[in-house]
Amino acid sequence: MSERSAGTLNLIFLGPPGAGKGTQSRMVEEKYSIPQISTGDLMRKEISSGSSFGEEINSYIKLGQLVPDKIVISMLLHRLDHDDCKKGYILDGFPRTVEQAKSFELALAENGSFLSGVIAITVADEVLALRLGDRRVCKKCSTTYHLFHNKPKKDGLCDNCGTPLSRRRDDEPDVIANRIEVYHQQTAPLIDFYQNRNNLYLVDGNKKIDVIFQQICVIIDKLT
Repeated sequence: MSERSAGTLNLIFLGPPGAGKGTQSRMVEEKYSIPQISTGDLMRKEISSGSSFGEEINSYIKLGQLVPDKIVISMLLHRLDHDDCKKGYILDGFPRTVEQAKSFELALAENGSFLSGVIAITVADEVLALRLGDRRVCKKCSTTYHLFHNKPKKDGLCDNCGTPLSRRRDDEPDVIANRIEVYHQQTAPLIDFYQNRNNLYLVDGNKKIDVIFQQICVIIDKLT
């Protein structure tokens, strides 16, 4: 991986489930021409392609075990070495723990690279519960909708492929409460970790999508 050059945007988006990380990172991807990279999507692609990474990852998943951080980070570094990441990237869904953050920071340093900034979207728990409960997803193309803030053009159908929309199991009320609690226990400590690195930027995620995006753009423009 080549050394980070001036103007490169290496970003991490943090936030609880329902904070809008995916929505905002896709908007940033379009405006700044840097790819949004989800470790979950990346692992699924590696598995479906039958790559060496995919086979190794699948061997753990089949046993019901967590994929070791070392493998996830190696896969991620391989992805970040692609040409479309030369101007930067947005990591969505990684790291999830302080240990992952430390390992990733070390791996970047060994490759002559580093993060431009970490953008944390903060949202009140009660707002998260409402957002997630009204979220719908297309099982075919994974496009996400919201019954109030981002409705499909035709009720219950995906705009892109016409597939009927459904609610994810992890958006059911009982699961939502658990997901938020897990975030506070495991992932929220990352806020303190990156704050101590002086590269954390907080964004008020209780606002409308376009207002949140404006906040993020102001931060990014200062980083370039």
